[in-house]
Amino acid sequence: MVGAEPPSGVRTGIRNPPRPYPLTCAPRGRETRTSGGVGTVAIAEPAGPPDFEAIRRTEYGYLDEQGLVYLDHTGAGLAARRQWQAHAARMADRTYGNPHSEHPASVASTHLVEHTRRAILAHFNADPDHYAAVFTANATGACRLVGEAYPFRRGTRFVLPIDNHNSVNGIREYARARGARTEYIGLSGPELRLDGERLHATLARRRGLFAFPAQSNFTGVRHRLDWIDVAHEHGWDVLLDAAAYTPTNVLDLAVVQPEFVAVSWYKVFGYPTGVGTLIARRDALARLRRPWFAGGTIEAVSAQGGWHRMADDESAYEDGTLNFLAVPDVARGLAWIGEVGMAAIHERVAALTAHLLAGLAGLRHSGGEPLVRVYGPGTTDERGATVALNVLDAAGRVVDERAVARDTAAARICVRTGCFCNPGAGEAAFAIGRRTLRGAVMRTAASGGTLDDYLTRLGLPSGGAVRVSLGLPSTHADVDAFLDFLVRTYRDRPADPSGLAPRLRC
Repeated sequence: MVGAEPPSGVRTGIRNPPRPYPLTCAPRGRETRTSGGVGTVAIAEPAGPPDFEAIRRTEYGYLDEQGLVYLDHTGAGLAARRQWQAHAARMADRTYGNPHSEHPASVASTHLVEHTRRAILAHFNADPDHYAAVFTANATGACRLVGEAYPFRRGTRFVLPIDNHNSVNGIREYARARGARTEYIGLSGPELRLDGERLHATLARRRGLFAFPAQSNFTGVRHRLDWIDVAHEHGWDVLLDAAAYTPTNVLDLAVVQPEFVAVSWYKVFGYPTGVGTLIARRDALARLRRPWFAGGTIEAVSAQGGWHRMADDESAYEDGTLNFLAVPDVARGLAWIGEVGMAAIHERVAALTAHLLAGLAGLRHSGGEPLVRVYGPGTTDERGATVALNVLDAAGRVVDERAVARDTAAARICVRTGCFCNPGAGEAAFAIGRRTLRGAVMRTAASGGTLDDYLTRLGLPSGGAVRVSLGLPSTHADVDAFLDFLVRTYRDRPADPSGLAPRLRC
């Protein structure tokens, strides 16, 4: 092929373009047959109500053995012991090789990788004739894939709420480089929900890509999924960041049908890390134009002829060799949460969140002053199990989040502190306006100042918040331990700011 001309046109790599939705997929508990005769995936159905206390003892007992109170499930989920055992048994059972070949070790890897693709689509009730599962390193990699290949151009727009993870915020750089305009939609009210009136008005204008989180990784707000239909009515493509949503909620892609969904599997069940997925509608995937190609992504290529043809399946969007020793662990993790039951997990975590919110609302200094300030909804109505807060002293001053990080670590309590890679939600929570932000940026840049200098110019009492998040292994005892810690450590006591290291990053 060296020096030869490629066939006319460039193939998109997408087969079986989708039929108009709604889709009809097999219900949970039955076998979902995939296209192309590649087998079936049985979706596990729980035998009865799960005993979460027993699950904690048997599968996550290592937390109590280590004396840890783990409250950072939005940062990373935790793996059940059976997941580790399944990985070890699989690795000891046979040899696995690079999937890009036909020898027995390669075929063994290919079989498990394709089985995992089918398991992912089955978990989201996504018809494989309409959706593809593309493996990435994480949800960030999935968002970057969309950003780098989306057909932004002058006259199109990238619209997103200010409540977004930086993995989504960063797509604006691709849009800007190609002449597209980026527009942020603000939050409204004390619960920091998206300004729906402005969103409707914005989507009614010029089209492009609309990206939003199904659940905020800062406040836990569950944003309305029917915005997907609103966007579609006006001709927009939709990128749904489901990284914070999928660990405790059912996402049914036969009901809501965004063009792109980004997922990180370690957020859902702890292991494997380094494996995420872009779940994409095949018609939307066909519109992406990758700015480069790599090993494993092409069907044919010429070095001297200067042409290439992308692969005709999902591998066109996967770069190099997949993490083929870890990808099959996604299928095992899906089987595990399927055994417990996503509906049961959702109900359990919602109850724990209600217990946490009620407990936080009742914390007071001896004079009646509130001990904490919660950002976002104060109830479990349309909110997830992520709760952002600041600790307050008796005078109402915010306790520096670095002090809380130090104190919780000493108590072996795992919580997240900072801005959680979501600057927009933090700006809304602290009511920082655009003019103030621009002025602080310019003055800090002009003086060569630090992040702490920037925060001082903004007039912020702290660099961020404290985030408590719950998951499948969480218990009432975990919540009570955190509430008790807050009372013992901060009630009627001035904050101790000594020994805090400078902030190097958000």
